[in-house]
Order: sequence, then C-alpha cells, then structure tokens
Amino acid sequence: MSEKLARLKEILGEVSDLGRATSVLDWDQQVNIPPMGGDARGQQLATLGKIRQEKFTSDEVGRLIDDLKSEFAGADSDDAAMIRVAARNYDKAKRVPPSFVAEQAVVASRSFEAWLEAKGKSDYAIFLPHLQKMVDLVHKYISFFPPADHPYDTLLDDYEPGMKTADVKAIFDGLRPRQVKLIKAIGEAKQVKDDFLRKKYNEKKLWDFGEEIIRCFGYDFNRGRQDKAAHPFETTFSVNDVRITTRFEADNPLAMIFSTMHEAGHGMYEQGVNPVYERTALEGGASLAVHESQSRMWENLVGRSLPFCEHFFPKLKKTFPNQLEGIGVKAFYKAVNKVEPSLIRVNADEATYNLHIMLRLELEIAMVEGILDLKRLPEIWNTKMREYLGVTPPDDAQGVLQDIHWSAGLIGYFSTYALGNLISAQLWEKIDKDVRNLDDQIRAGNFDALLGWLRENLHQFGHKYDPQDIVQRITGSKITPEPYVRYLTKKYSEIYSL
Repeated sequence: MSEKLARLKEILGEVSDLGRATSVLDWDQQVNIPPMGGDARGQQLATLGKIRQEKFTSDEVGRLIDDLKSEFAGADSDDAAMIRVAARNYDKAKRVPPSFVAEQAVVASRSFEAWLEAKGKSDYAIFLPHLQKMVDLVHKYISFFPPADHPYDTLLDDYEPGMKTADVKAIFDGLRPRQVKLIKAIGEAKQVKDDFLRKKYNEKKLWDFGEEIIRCFGYDFNRGRQDKAAHPFETTFSVNDVRITTRFEADNPLAMIFSTMHEAGHGMYEQGVNPVYERTALEGGASLAVHESQSRMWENLVGRSLPFCEHFFPKLKKTFPNQLEGIGVKAFYKAVNKVEPSLIRVNADEATYNLHIMLRLELEIAMVEGILDLKRLPEIWNTKMREYLGVTPPDDAQGVLQDIHWSAGLIGYFSTYALGNLISAQLWEKIDKDVRNLDDQIRAGNFDALLGWLRENLHQFGHKYDPQDIVQRITGSKITPEPYVRYLTKKYSEIYSL
C-alpha cells in the first residue's frame, strides 16, 4: 500500500469514527435521553459534526484524493472504488461550511424534541417553527451547490446517488395508475377479516416472539440489540455493533413483530458488509433504496408470505391461544395482508404503501420549490390523504406529525422507501430462480440459503457500487416497477380471488 493511500485511509477512518460517535449520541437521544437533555445533546452533536466536516474537507484530503485518482484511474479494485466514492463525498462536503453542519445539528436536535412533544399532544403548532427552520436550512444547503435540473435533485443525490427527481417521477407516474387499479379491484372484492389482530396482546410476549423470528432470519444478537423508540430505526456503529429499535402500538399490537422484521432486514444488511470496508468510504449499504429493499423484503416478501405463516403461525397461536382461538393459518395469512387504506405509513399494506410515499414526495418537492405554506401543511396533508387514499386523519399525530424525518431535516428521503419496494421484488425474482425450493425452506423455518444469497450477491459489497449499478449487476436491469407490479398482482389476486 502506498504512503498516500495509507494516509487517506487513516484520515477516512477518523472521519468514520466521528460519524459513528455521532450515531451513538443520536441513538441515545431517541432511546434513552431524559426530557431535559435535548439542548446539550444538540450542542454535542454540533461539535462532533463540525470537527468531522473540518477533518474530511481539509486541503490534505483533497490533495490525497486528487493524487490517488490519477494513480488508480481505470482500476476496478476495492481501493479504486473507495477513492471514487471518497472523491464524490469530498466534492459535496467541501461545498458545505462546517459552521452550517454545526448549526443544522443544533436545530435538528431541538426540532426532534419539539416533534416528540407535538406528536404526543397532537399539536402541529408546537412543531411548526422548528419545521420552518429545518426547511430554511434545506434551502440554504441547496444554495451551496450548482443549479441542478431540479433543486430537489441536490437532496435526492445525498440518499440515492445518481438518481434524478425526473427519474423518480417517471417511475411513480408509471406505477401509480396500476396500483390504484389493483386497489380498486380489491375494494370491490369480498373483504378479509382481521379483527383478531387488534385484540389485546401482551407486549413482552410479542417482543420475545419478534426476536425469535429475527434470530431465525440470521440477525446476530452478538453483534446487535433491540430497544424501543418512538419511530423504529436501525443504526450502525460498526459491522459488529448494529442496533435496531421497535415500538408497541396497543391498537395494532402485531405491528411490533413486523417492525422488528423490517429493522432486522436493515441490520442484517449492515452485519453482512465486508469487514474490510470498515472505517472507509465503502462502509454501509449502497443507498437508502437498496437498504429499504432489504427491510421490505424480510418484512413483506418473507414475513407476510404464506410459507412463513405456515411455519410461525402455529407457534404464535400457542403463545396467544385466546386471541387466535378458531383462527387457521390461511385466515391469518389473509389478515396480515389485508388491503385497507390507512392513516399510518409504517403500518400500511403493500398495495397502498407506495401511495403514502408519493404523497410525501409531492409535499417535499413543494417545500423545496417554496410553494407550500407550512402553516397550512396539516390541511394540505389531510386533503392529499383523501385524494390519494380516501381517508382523513382525525388529528395531527395520526397525520402530518406521524413521521420523524422532517424533524431531522431529512427532506429528499421519502422516495427511497417506494424505490426499495421495487428493488425488493426485482431481487426476489432473481433469488427465486437461483435458490431451489425457496418456499419449502421458508416453510421449514430455514433462512440460511436466502441470507447466504444476499450476503454473496449484495451485502458484502457495501457501498462499492452505486445503487443502479448494483441492481443491474444482480438482476440485469436498472430499477423498474415491473417485478413489483407482477408480485402485487399475483399475491392479491390469490388472496382476494380477483
């Protein structure tokens, strides 16, 4: 290894350490922090963020990257990929002043605390001034970059490198009418009963059952843990410390199990990244959409499949005999796949979920374009919920305040959720061809071959490839909605006898 490459890796390792330390403080803020700790935590995050930004955007790093780009030009090695990704990240980070990074951390910490209070009291007015500050900072952030085809492109590229707003709109425009057509057909069919899912279930038993499931999946508790949070998430401190959170909802108790499976999907991706990439620009997943493909795959394509239910439902029924008395596996399978327009995105069924994302994308683009009056956001939100899903939130907590993202300034993020759905189905079609008797293996509670395939073909590569490239490398096609439409149509045609 050349002296320059060794020096760049040394600095990138320190930058990674600072980022991971920031993640620890952020995790603690969402899981453990006392009510009065928010302001101090914001300052701590600001200090770390500023130091990290200054270290990464130093002139020395710029010179090292320039020299190494010439040295590794045309190469296809891990080091060449690391230099390419580091160069892209450096070019973007260099445009953002460290003082802005510090300011954003302070504002985001206070915004998060305000969001928690506002959601708890279902009072958007508490959150409004903080959201306004976050949106103002987003506009300021965009101003640091050259004009793009659309200002939203600058934000989207942070989460989905290479993807354009026009690309996402085109995908969604092609997907929306087909999903709406399917939802309409389901609405006219005989409906599924699911009242037994909303009885009283013991939270601790559900927690334990969810952990049993993800142990079977392959989530390694020697390198991870699960805690409670207001909004479930996964976070990575190292390849050997990958944590997840979940939550319990008394009026929708089994959602806890699916939340656990969802976050474990993220966690297993991170646990599967090549350890050699630790503390380099290649650590972590390829993008948020690719990451979301893993969480949605384990939650839905596995966790809501009939073979999965055939294996785990008898155990669940033994755990909750009173709640599930007289319920068979087919009835349970249909219930957990019931299509019904709903208020809460994270609990939405597969057929309607993407409509939640399209709604949020439309609102985010309006925020970025400066044509959305934030004072009217709850009203606009409710109108669009009626337009997209035919339901109206009864209060702010179940409406505009349900997601954590805007409180952290994560604008540009939401489309990756729907894109993740599409990627999950693309991958699944390939997996189903490559892994023999996959349904039988799931039916037997054996997930080794599935996880092994994902480790070999996706997880190990971390951030080495851009999202469109890794999807095409695996499936032969860039991100496309066709496999997802085929998946939804087949599944729900069988459930609803369409």
